[in-house]
Order: sequence, then C-alpha cells, then structure tokens
Amino acid sequence: MTATSSALSAPLDTARILERCRELVGPALADAVGRLHPWVGEMAAYSFGWCEVGGAAAVASGGKGVRQALAVLGAEASGAPGRAGVPAAVAVELVHAFSLLHDDIMDGDAARRGRPAVWRAYGTGPAVLAGDGLFALAVETLAAAPSGGRAVRMLSVALGDLVHGQADDLLFAGRPWTGPGRVRPAEYRSMAEGKTGSLLGCSLALGALLGGAAPPTVTALDRAGRQLGVAFQIVDDMLGIWGDSAVTGKPVHADLRERRKTFPVLAALASTAPETRRLAALLETGDEPEEAAALIDAVGGRTAALAEAHRHITAAETALTGAPLDDRAREELRSLVGFLVRRER
Repeated sequence: MTATSSALSAPLDTARILERCRELVGPALADAVGRLHPWVGEMAAYSFGWCEVGGAAAVASGGKGVRQALAVLGAEASGAPGRAGVPAAVAVELVHAFSLLHDDIMDGDAARRGRPAVWRAYGTGPAVLAGDGLFALAVETLAAAPSGGRAVRMLSVALGDLVHGQADDLLFAGRPWTGPGRVRPAEYRSMAEGKTGSLLGCSLALGALLGGAAPPTVTALDRAGRQLGVAFQIVDDMLGIWGDSAVTGKPVHADLRERRKTFPVLAALASTAPETRRLAALLETGDEPEEAAALIDAVGGRTAALAEAHRHITAAETALTGAPLDDRAREELRSLVGFLVRRER
C-alpha cells in the first residue's frame, strides 16, 4: 500500500538513517530503562522487543524507532550534532512505549508487533504500572537535559494533546455511523493530530530545541510532525483494513471487526453511492468484514484516504521547506516522511 507525494525527492536510504539513529540512541535508551524497578524494567524491555516474558533475550521487532529518529534529525536540522537530540529521542521513545501499553489496554488489542501485548503477557495492572514507569522516566530524562524546563513543558503540551486525541477516539466508538451524530472527517483530523501527530511533532521540536534552534524553527518542525502524524494515522487505518496480517502483526480486518471509525470508513460513508446503506448495516454489526472492506473500496473510501494522506504529506513538506534547516538533515527528513507513508507496518 502506497501513499505518494509528487513533492518527494528521490528517497535516501531510509533504513540506514533509522539504523544510524537507533545506534546513537540505543545505549542511552537502555541505560534509562535500566533505572526502572527490575520487574517494570522487564515489561518495558518486553515492549521494546528486547526480551521475552521472564527476561530471556528476544529477537522480536521492537519497531523502527521513528520518533527517536525524528528527534535526532530535529537536532541535526538545527545545525547541532545528532547527540544533542539524544535526551529528546530517549524521552519520546519512552512516551511512545507508554502510550502503546495503555492504548492496547483501552482498545482491547491482544497483539502488538506479532506477539502478545504487554497486558496479555503480564496482566492489565502490571501493564498500567509499566506505562506509568515509562512516563515518569521520560520526564526525568528530559528534565536533566540542557533546556530541560522548556523541554518538559513542550512534552507536557504534546501529552495533553495526545490524551485529548485518545479521548476523542474512545468517544467515537459510542457515536452512530450515520445521521446527525456521526463522526465528521474534520473531527477525525483533530483526533489524529492529537493522538498521533502531537508526539511526532514533539519529537522533531524537542530535538530542535535541544539543538539550539530558534523558536520559529521549533514551531515549524512541530507543525510538520503534526501534519505527518495525520497522514501516518490514515495509512495505519488503511493497513487495519487491507494490510497483510503476517506483516502488521494484527488480524486482517481487525479494525472492521472492532467497529472502529477510521478515515477510510468515514470517507466511504460520506459517499452518495447506494452501497453505503449496506455498508452501514455491516458496520453496525461488525459482521462480514470482507464484504465491508470491499464496499469501502468500491465507494471510494480507500481513494479518499490516500488523497487525504497526500494532502497532509504536502503540508508537512511545506513546513520543512519553509524552515531554515541544514540541507542534508532536511533531505533526510523528507525521505523519512516518504518512508512513513509507504510503510507496511
């Protein structure tokens, strides 16, 4: 599945960019997790894919490290060495892990990256505790960095927006599929910017802040990350309907079975095609997800989602183009933008 942008230049080797950032941030992230209570630290390590239940070494995927890469590149884009952004990278990676632990509990998702979610592996209470520990550790990490006070305030704003977006997402579940009370695309955009975009924007902005960037540059990078986050969430929605479960680690059509109000579904229901009545009936029950997925595609939901993702990619690139950034780092960021919306998981 691909969401492309004509504005994207020839991509750099994004895998190498991510690997370079992981190698830079990895030791500091491991040191931070090592400061947690041993049991909490084990659950955190499990969430990162570093170990199995009980602490045995694992080879599970812990994710690509997108947010930590954004923090490192944010510092480099400001003309500072990448190491200046490492505290920001550690903090946002910890916050992301914390949000996933709690998100899986709230959504009832039993799997994460192809294996049991932390709450299924250790229990709901322990998973909540591990999330709390990761959050506290993120604040501690940032507070000890240069410009720590400003950095913590920036993270706090992003977390407030994340909670707002998550609350909206949960409330969407109780609203009807059609009629005056239905979820509108504009509400979805606001939710996605909070739930997903706030932390991507914060990643870039924190790296730039610790790299000594001027406030307008920090703001521009935050804006770019937030726009990227909306595109990222829309692509994630598409993967939840049409993705390969062997790659995503989640059951096929999981979002349809869970009756989640994702962007392709909302766009499809906005269609005037006669098939939307049948689609609404299927969504109401959660039955026949294969037929529902086909109907969403047939009435234009997938096409509309791709177009919406493209629009937000373009907005993110515009913010990057207008900021006074290091040329090499800017190109790496642009490459990463393209990678995130072409991803398979």
